[in-house]
Amino acid sequence: MKLWVVFLLAVLCSELQTGRCQGVKRKKDVEDSLTRPGGRRVRVRQPAQNDRKGKSQSLLTQVLDKGRFLRLAQTTFLTPGRNVELRCKGSSIGWSYPTYLDTFNDSRLSIKHTDKYSQLFLTSPSAADTGSYRCWVIVCDGAECQRDQDRTYTSYIYFPDKDHLFVPSAIHFQIVYLRPDRPAVVPCRVTEPQAEVSLHREVPPEEITANTTQVTFDPTRGFVLQHPRPEHQGVFYCKAASKGTPQVSTKYQLLYVEVPSGPPFVSLGASPETVRRGNDVNVTCTVLGEPEVDVSFTWSYPGQDQRPVHIQSSWRLLTRGMGHTTRVSQSVLTLENIETIDFGDYVCKAKNPYGETSVATKINST
Repeated sequence: MKLWVVFLLAVLCSELQTGRCQGVKRKKDVEDSLTRPGGRRVRVRQPAQNDRKGKSQSLLTQVLDKGRFLRLAQTTFLTPGRNVELRCKGSSIGWSYPTYLDTFNDSRLSIKHTDKYSQLFLTSPSAADTGSYRCWVIVCDGAECQRDQDRTYTSYIYFPDKDHLFVPSAIHFQIVYLRPDRPAVVPCRVTEPQAEVSLHREVPPEEITANTTQVTFDPTRGFVLQHPRPEHQGVFYCKAASKGTPQVSTKYQLLYVEVPSGPPFVSLGASPETVRRGNDVNVTCTVLGEPEVDVSFTWSYPGQDQRPVHIQSSWRLLTRGMGHTTRVSQSVLTLENIETIDFGDYVCKAKNPYGETSVATKINST
């Protein structure tokens, strides 16, 4: 019995010694792997905390005097009248900026691209230039290119002006559409985010109290109506004050929309439906939709490209009970001196950003 105990202890001691030797060998292998040929050791650099955050830092900067750069934060305040140069790193860069600069083809704004970065220049900025400035890296796969969402950088830039607390607008009376399924925005943006701003109805005169649930204020957007209702219709304006005389914004006409978003709802009819040769006929394609959503029409009909027809498209806003507002879009195809080749099916295809719908009607001969 004692011999067995001595034997087991000897085996255990041998295993422990072997493991210790293997541990020493592994440590030596690591040290050898850090040694260059010739006996010089390689210094391993651990990633710094800043390196790990590098990709999340903005590449959008402002170029200052004497070649100095300022990395822009989410919100930036710049001086009106002083030229601005923004720079975004990358060989292929896209930009966005306040839309009116494009709408009016403003020559004060220009963009220049180089191999390493892109520059946006804005000359003599004013309160009207307050808004979101954004750049992004464009990535391409062959001929297909798209924005890299992970490398998109934005700064909302204020150009404060005590004489223009509201961002000036070329539109002096603006329509805002209210929908029951989404928030609506009364876009009275300010150039000074600390200004006290209130929302007012013109008739009957009353102030709409802002809160954290139904009506909120965002200085970069304006007043947000979280759950629009028909009673929110009417003419509204905003009032702002900041260490001086209160100022009033553009007026806004709020209209409630009856028709929900979706592909066009199309109706098609011919007048008359039954005709004789030599008569005239009108085929009318009608779409009811959202007030600001454009609708395009295309036609197919017998004798196409062989017989002359006249096509006229138009639209109007229609107010229906309870103040609901609908856009009526129409396309009318007129055919004069109808002939045998003109009898058959007339197809109208209506298309909007949400889809398209085709409807057909038949013209018969008597």
